[in-house]
Amino acid sequence: MRKRPWNNSPVFALALALAALAAPPSLSGQDQAFTGFDAFMAQVMDDWRIPGVALGVIHDGEIVLAQGFGYRDVENELPVTGNTTMAIGSNSKSFTVTLMAMLVDQGKLDWDTPVRDYLADFRLYDEFATAEMTPRDLVSHQSGLPRHDNVWYARAASREEIFHKLRYLEPNASFRSRYQYQNLMFMTAGYLTERLIGRDWDGLVDEHIFTPLGMDRSNTSVDDSPGSGDHALPYMLRDGVLKRVPFRNIDNAGPAGSINSNVVEMMAYIQAHMDGGTYDGHRLISEESSAEMQQPQFAMEGDSEFAEVGPTSYGLGLRVTTYRGHKMVLHGGGIDGFISSMSWLPREQMGVMVLTNRSGDMNPVPLMVAYNVYDRLLGLPEVDWNARNLEERQEQEARAAESEREMTARRVEGTRPGHSLDAYAGTYHHPGYGTMQVAADGNGLRVTYDGIALDMEHFHYEVFRITSPPATVPVTGLVTFTTDSDGLVSSVAIPFEPNGADIVFERVES
Repeated sequence: MRKRPWNNSPVFALALALAALAAPPSLSGQDQAFTGFDAFMAQVMDDWRIPGVALGVIHDGEIVLAQGFGYRDVENELPVTGNTTMAIGSNSKSFTVTLMAMLVDQGKLDWDTPVRDYLADFRLYDEFATAEMTPRDLVSHQSGLPRHDNVWYARAASREEIFHKLRYLEPNASFRSRYQYQNLMFMTAGYLTERLIGRDWDGLVDEHIFTPLGMDRSNTSVDDSPGSGDHALPYMLRDGVLKRVPFRNIDNAGPAGSINSNVVEMMAYIQAHMDGGTYDGHRLISEESSAEMQQPQFAMEGDSEFAEVGPTSYGLGLRVTTYRGHKMVLHGGGIDGFISSMSWLPREQMGVMVLTNRSGDMNPVPLMVAYNVYDRLLGLPEVDWNARNLEERQEQEARAAESEREMTARRVEGTRPGHSLDAYAGTYHHPGYGTMQVAADGNGLRVTYDGIALDMEHFHYEVFRITSPPATVPVTGLVTFTTDSDGLVSSVAIPFEPNGADIVFERVES
């Protein structure tokens, strides 16, 4: 049985009680809908090892709940509140699209004009995509590129530097042929706003979105969160062990996911989009632009296995689906130590924001909590999403175990590396991914590149296996070295992109 050192304790129960006492009273007519909700929250947090949850609910223009559960700081037993700042991750994407919509409203940008008309130095690996890519394509995941997240994750390169690396990243599908989630295109969209206005994306978000919505404690860099007072610390779960992890700065990909906020302030943002681009008498974007963001642009592959959730499409920085027959607009977000969910039912004027401070192993709690809230507000029988997701977790663990067995079975026993470990050591370069170092380390090798270190052990022949925990570094699998005609190690192929070919780094002189 997995140990649960913190959330089975009396202190955890006390934190839940304190959070409940600190919550504002429910509005008239809502009390019955939320009967038993605290017990539901305690159960899902226990089942999924979640240190803290912040929940915001808005209905018909009024905040129904702005409440914290559990801890924002486990070690010091500080409870989460409705004002606790956490990373919202990829929910930042719709903020970038909102900025773009403002430019569309001003006649400075057109959704369907090629990006190269605005950024003459825009280049992709595929020439046709380079010529035809539009701002709409940038923010609806139609580029043909797999994620290539290791180009920016834990890397020191700036947005501009990453922008110029795009031309070296190979697609795995043709342009506009399929939906593929792509953070780098959203970074490019934010960079586009910077070039058009002559100001950084961070300042534009603060001036044109945070300020008019009264989002005074929200920010665009995790570096600013510790100074905000009531903020959550990040935690990660891996193989049943919960540990605190460092804040992960992702400013270089900020337009794709660097915003930090709290559920009270996110209620204003959600309400603005439910109200067609206005908030408290201030118009952020036109009604037409607001509708465009919330309309399907590109179908996402595969239908939900559950009847309650309809087919899903991607809008502009938002997903569009149905929940139990009601149109739902939503998005999720995740970065080291934080997972979030933002959603609303526009016709029913219901919105929910859920923030949690735990990443790592499967964490479906944010969306599961949102679904439960909608069941309650709609007066529908509650779906047991927790039981369904616990079953999915078992199936996921079984698939992972099977993958491990298959990998082990592939190994050719009794082989040795073709060279001494020192012969693999050196500097390797890829024009898109940059430079990395390989060094002999005990009985294995270590790869280092900017803020990431990968430990590897010999697998067979010229192949090494990454042994670093995937929760720490976003890379798993086998690394293959190649020799030239002189028998010298000349390149290394590493699985930086799991949905495409391994990335080949050529050896360079140190």
